[in-house]
This record gives sequence, structure tokens and C-alpha cells, in this order.
Amino acid sequence: MAGGMTKNHDYHLVDPSPWPIIGSLSAFTMAVGMVLYMKAMPVAGMKIGPLVLGAGILGVLYTMFAWWVDVAREATHQGHHTRVVQIHHRYGMMMFIASEVMFFVAWFWAYFDVALFASEAQQYARADFTGGVWPPKGIQTFDPWHLPLLNTLILLTSGTTVTWAHHALLHGDRKGLKQALWITVALGALFTVCQVYEYSHAAFSFKGHVYGATFYMATGFHGAHVVIGTIFLAVCLYRAYIGHFTPKQHLGFEFAAWYWHFVDVVWLFLFAAIYVWGAGAHAAAH
Repeated sequence: MAGGMTKNHDYHLVDPSPWPIIGSLSAFTMAVGMVLYMKAMPVAGMKIGPLVLGAGILGVLYTMFAWWVDVAREATHQGHHTRVVQIHHRYGMMMFIASEVMFFVAWFWAYFDVALFASEAQQYARADFTGGVWPPKGIQTFDPWHLPLLNTLILLTSGTTVTWAHHALLHGDRKGLKQALWITVALGALFTVCQVYEYSHAAFSFKGHVYGATFYMATGFHGAHVVIGTIFLAVCLYRAYIGHFTPKQHLGFEFAAWYWHFVDVVWLFLFAAIYVWGAGAHAAAH
């Protein structure tokens, strides 16, 4: 430790870091830029919203990269991630995933509230938007047994390959770890491509009705989580190539696997609730 003192405990006393304040300032810049961009608000006669937003996004991305590099260095080269520290990291990841669960609970709540009470008497304006039925009149929903089913199979398969990667790592099979991670990352990217294709062929948009708003918010935020999870696993793949993970110390990969399984489970609920049940007569015809 600094000053020549010997470390005689299992905890990690983090060194002073610039990333919390830099990350906060970048996030604030991104939020201000988003407001300026969405409201088309000029500053000194110039529309600088996109520039401010871009600067904030770049700052956040750079902070994430640099901060996580520091954490990886603490775990691998500096040996700060003792068993006690790893336990606390696991608690932190569990709480993070729990917060993400509640995030999606909000979208499901919004969806089921309007779907189950499409003609709610106390929400008289709702009947005007839905026609008193769900899906609303005039909405052509997706056939759940075509592209949505394919995406479901893709994600379920990726869940098995990430489990294969974990099993290979635990048994010291680095070749199997790399192969399984390559397949998982490819499947995650394929899911995103299929979802973009699905959105581009949708018969409804986000604006103008409650069905599009609830559909795109729920499935779109899940899609964002798939992109984040794919990047997470791609970083793990890179770290596997440079030898960061061992059978006894691989928290980064373990957390990526947890996150990916969480994404899988959320999609199963989305597929069942929004694509199958929410398709109404379209799904029943099959």
C-alpha cells in the first residue's frame, strides 16, 4: 500500500479517482444537451443541442471505459479483489439487477394497465384511444410465431452458449470459453439485427396511440439491454484472449453471464405478454 504500509485486511480501500466527478459532469452535459436537442432551444442564436449531447455521450463512454479498465487492473494486476471484496461486488450486482427488474416492472405495469382496462370508466379518454378493446382498433400487431419466435429462439440459444462458456472457464477450457463467447456475441448481434428489421416493417409507430408507446418502450428498452449485454460479453471475450480470467477469479465474466440471463428472462415475459397475449385475435388464429 501507499507509504510502505502493509495491507493486513481483506478490504479494498479505493485510491482517489477522477472518474466519479468526470462521469457526473459528462452525464449532466448529456442531459442538458438532450433537453436542448429535443426542445430545439438555441443558445446565442445557435442550435448547439446536438454538439452538447454528443460531447456528453463521449464523456460518459470514455469514463465508463477508463473506470472499468481501472477496475480490471485492480482485479488482475494489483490483486485487490479478495474473496471478501468479491462477495460485496456480487451483492452490488444483485442489487443492480434487482433495480433493472423494477425498471421493467414499470413498463409491464403501464402495458397491462391500459390493456386490461382499455375501457376504464374513470379514464374516459382511454376509450377514445383504444376503442374500448385491446389491441386498439386499427392496430395491426406482429404475428408472434414468425420473427418474434425466431428472436426468442436466438436468445434462448445464447443463454445456453453463455452457460457453456462459464462451464468451460470453470474447467480451465480456454478454447471452449472463447468459442462459446464468440457464438454468444454473434447471437446477441443477430437478435439486434432482427429487432431492427422488425421495427422497420412495423405497421404502427411510436406516436399517436398508446399501443405503439407501450410496445416500443418495453421492447425497445429490452433491445438496448441486449446491445449493452452484447458489448459486456464482447469485452469479456477480449479479456479471455489476454488471459484475465481464471477458474477461481472471473467476476467480470460472471456478472456478464448474470446480466445476459436476466435479459433472456425479461424477453420471455415480453414475448408471452406483448407478442402472444397482446396480439389478440392475430395470435389466437394460430
